[in-house]
Amino acid sequence: MIMNMLRNITADNPRSLIKPVVYTTAANLAAVIPFALLVEAARLIFDPFVHPGIPLDTARLWWVCIGLAVSLLLLFIFEIPAYRAQYRDAYSAAAEGRSRLAEHLRKLPLGYLNKRDPGELAHRMTGDFAMLEHGISHLVPQLIGAAVMPVLALIGLSFLDWRLALSLFAALPAAIGLVLLTSGIQRKLGSQHVRAKIEASNRLQEYLNGIRVIKAYNLTGERFVRLERSFSELMRQSIRLEGLLGPIVLSAMACVRAGLTLMTMAGVHLLLGGSLEVTTFVAFLIIGTRIFDPLTTALAGYAELRYCEQAGERIVQLLREPVMQGERQPPADHDVELKQVTFGYRDQPVLRDVSVSIPAGSFTAFVGPSGSGKSTILRLIARFYDPEKGVVTMGGEDLRAMDPEALLHKVSMVFQDVYLFQDTIAANIRFGRSSATREEIEEAARLACCHDFILKLPNGYDTMVGEGGSTLSGGEKQRISIARAMLKNAPILLLDEATASLDPGNEAEIQKAIDRLVRGRTVIVVAHRLKTVQHADRIVVLDQGRVVEQGRHDELLSAHGLYARLWRRQHDAGERRTKSV
Repeated sequence: MIMNMLRNITADNPRSLIKPVVYTTAANLAAVIPFALLVEAARLIFDPFVHPGIPLDTARLWWVCIGLAVSLLLLFIFEIPAYRAQYRDAYSAAAEGRSRLAEHLRKLPLGYLNKRDPGELAHRMTGDFAMLEHGISHLVPQLIGAAVMPVLALIGLSFLDWRLALSLFAALPAAIGLVLLTSGIQRKLGSQHVRAKIEASNRLQEYLNGIRVIKAYNLTGERFVRLERSFSELMRQSIRLEGLLGPIVLSAMACVRAGLTLMTMAGVHLLLGGSLEVTTFVAFLIIGTRIFDPLTTALAGYAELRYCEQAGERIVQLLREPVMQGERQPPADHDVELKQVTFGYRDQPVLRDVSVSIPAGSFTAFVGPSGSGKSTILRLIARFYDPEKGVVTMGGEDLRAMDPEALLHKVSMVFQDVYLFQDTIAANIRFGRSSATREEIEEAARLACCHDFILKLPNGYDTMVGEGGSTLSGGEKQRISIARAMLKNAPILLLDEATASLDPGNEAEIQKAIDRLVRGRTVIVVAHRLKTVQHADRIVVLDQGRVVEQGRHDELLSAHGLYARLWRRQHDAGERRTKSV
């Protein structure tokens, strides 16, 4: 149980606790020395009064004073590395843990990530790790040190008087038992509080992402109740957590401090009976007033530690989610084939028994009504997902046997919804190949027809892009994504409706860039506008997740099937728009 707790509180890296615990324990041991010397000083001072014939040993008393000064110096010497180890190692462990978790998330199937709210994952990356930082720096070392203190104190004080020593710690088992017995309540309250925090984070992110819709439909203020309800629930759970755990912790503290009362009563009884010396009783009073401070701190910290442990447990669970498997390197052949592939999202079937062969170096287009599974095929070829049934192959080899990282080196993708990172334009293009020179970046931009508009920006290629590309138009973002794909220069190119939502001017520029990009590659396109793929080597028509037609443009028109109907519908709509202009 203890080892499992340590694994959770350190995000499965308990070694990070070694230095903080060792140094903190050494500092706590050094802190015991002054108390032992104070006991000796009290004995030397009171002995002449208890035993009138014994003179005051001033020489020994001076040595005790020197020892106190040395012990304070030792305490200072041990506290410095303890402080550094606690905080530096805690924040270093959290920073490394965040990087490790981010890398792990990158290797997980998209299906897992799509089932999770972005706010939940963001909370694990930030909020949960912040709690681990606090646990490693403020709780675990102090708790271990506090656990060592009573053991040492009990042993040391037993040499003075075992009866008072036992009475001093008689109530400690009751306090520990109370805290341990209520661990289940602590865990339940902590889980409910964390769920409320995640829900509030999700609703806040939803509110910010949808702020334009909220304004457009006048959902601001009190009418947008989802956010307000989540904040109210978080407040309620926070009050409940503190309100129910507070009395438990205070009761445990009272039990611990009851030991001083028991010791005082036992001491008075023994003094009156003549079986206890005053100096011994005074020594216990001095130590007893201070010995319980770390214990009460530990009891208060234990409840907080269990809360932090739940944060670590969530991180460990995520780190143990299986990544996409595969070790083989992709073959040199770049022909792609889907064999009787079936796939769906969250038990909703999207593709049903799809079989398509895509020769290397060919231009293949997937068309069909919305929701027919076109984009899903591209995601399966890039191995963002694995099929539920059937197989996707490259060069005749199953993609599931290939290293996902190596496979993606073979694939470039241009999405309909382009995402640009909050960085310079040059850095966003360089994502295609991290080792690219500035000259190679500019050449890719020229081929993608975006070099001219980039030079007109305030800082050219060093212009910062807003998060998601918010400072650029849709056409500008799309051309930068094409430049990124050109820079990658992968042999397989996947285009997901790259011109679907663009105006005619931008579409012409991007179509020119795409024509350059597809040369000499295996090109697989999802298209909404059929005129952009009428020259494809093969057009695959999908409907309700099934392949209903395959062939060249002229062949499909002659078949008078779904493709022909879609073509006529778009052609007629285009003519109507032309006449209206």
